[in-house]
Amino acid sequence: MSPDTLRRRFVETGGIVILLLVAVAAAAAIIEPRFLNRLNILNVLRNFSFLAVPAIGQMIVMTTGGFDLSVGATMALASVVTAAAMAAMPDAHGLQLLVPVALALASGACVGLVNGTLVARLSLSPFMVTLASLSIVAGLTLYYTQGIPIYGVSDAFVYAMGRGQVLGLPPVLLLAIAMIAIAIILQRRTALGRHFYAVGGNVGAARLSGVRTHRVLITAYVLSGLLAALTGVLITARIGSGQSTIGGTLGLETIAAAVIGGVSLRGGSGRAENVAMAALCLAIIANAMNLTQIDSKFQTLVLGSVLIGALAFDRIVQGRRANV
Repeated sequence: MSPDTLRRRFVETGGIVILLLVAVAAAAAIIEPRFLNRLNILNVLRNFSFLAVPAIGQMIVMTTGGFDLSVGATMALASVVTAAAMAAMPDAHGLQLLVPVALALASGACVGLVNGTLVARLSLSPFMVTLASLSIVAGLTLYYTQGIPIYGVSDAFVYAMGRGQVLGLPPVLLLAIAMIAIAIILQRRTALGRHFYAVGGNVGAARLSGVRTHRVLITAYVLSGLLAALTGVLITARIGSGQSTIGGTLGLETIAAAVIGGVSLRGGSGRAENVAMAALCLAIIANAMNLTQIDSKFQTLVLGSVLIGALAFDRIVQGRRANV
């Protein structure tokens, strides 16, 4: 096996992400001993979950050759819908709490459906479509709330999903692991997963092969909207209120996690487990900067720098593949 083949296989199987994860975790533990505190580890895992779930949706869309910049606004919309629905049902308990959650997920699916339809049916730019969706959804949500948090979230919901533990772990972490596992099965064991890769690799060839490309694209954006909305529901349970101002950098963060995890900007490649490890890397970096009291504005700068580095690496890898 040639060195180029070994190098390519090492990258595709997540070797770079694993090395980065180990290096970041080791550096965080050395720089800030409090990083290894049990409560801090749980906090890192919780924040990882809030990023990993929408990053999986972003990965699916990017695998088809697109982007979803509206994930942050969709998350905020779902948060507001969840809180508003629970406030309108003050005596709800048990299974009744599923109604607000279902409404929130439906709102995310609707955003994804609109995005996917515009991209697939009208052949519009995914970047411009989802950028417009971000502006519209964020504007509507902000107008409805006037920037004021919506209270009335069920205490049972908050303590069960947002602040409780199952087997010593946050419920949101278990849910994130389940979403990652489902995504892995979807990619490797289903026709739909193979169609995502086919559309991203060459949409024309996929269409000639009998793949219903429009349906595949719409499904990808709907799944992204659903996962972003699920994140909004989980964050609402964590903070105990619905807020229209959350998720401002989520689009950038999910794209960074996807690119660091090896998802090609050209589409046609990407693995859920690698994206999850990349999301954990970003969660550790953010946590380490918080522990060392680095200004939040500088954290955004670091995130942008990491994304540029990942983009440059992706470009180098793609160039080498083209020369093989």
